[in-house]
Amino acid sequence: MHEAATPLQRQLAGTAPGRPTALAAFTLARRSFQAGQRLDMQALATELGVNRATLYRWVGSRELLLCEVIWSLTRRTLERGLDRADRPGAGSRLAVLLADFVSDTLDHPGMRRFLSEEGEYALRLLTLGSSGFQQRLIALVHRLVVDETAAGRLCSPVPADDLAYTLVRVVESYVYRKVITGEEPDGERAGRVLRALLPAG
Repeated sequence: MHEAATPLQRQLAGTAPGRPTALAAFTLARRSFQAGQRLDMQALATELGVNRATLYRWVGSRELLLCEVIWSLTRRTLERGLDRADRPGAGSRLAVLLADFVSDTLDHPGMRRFLSEEGEYALRLLTLGSSGFQQRLIALVHRLVVDETAAGRLCSPVPADDLAYTLVRVVESYVYRKVITGEEPDGERAGRVLRALLPAG
């Protein structure tokens, strides 16, 4: 379980009292990221009217703040997209959802800039265990696998734990394809693989 360690993480979890100063930093950082701008901690501190030490105390680090920003967008996209993924003849809902997620990620202005300008850093930040991002993504996909299987919309012989991990790694391999192999990422190719892995029930 990902443990809320910074003031920002505690406020996002609703467990921190007082004025939401860390949340103000998070809101501004997310707005900047979504606009395709690089997250600059000094500029963010200046906009908030605080010094860098205070900002870092609130959010932990630039890395942790980026993780929270990207996680908030990832979770929202996946949780809201499942109903829209119910397209006849397109495969299981989960396959469509994850394929759409790859395409949406590659089209997002913030992620496009992040991958283009800080690709290796993005790969390390969002796929290594130290940041907690990948664990949260696997847990969310695991829940979706369990729910879709229970509803009879997904049929796979692979245990849910292994399937969730594999699906996340497939998604990552296509999102970070440029960094990993030098090839341009392709959401359509990801979709074909995901549909093969996730047959409809």
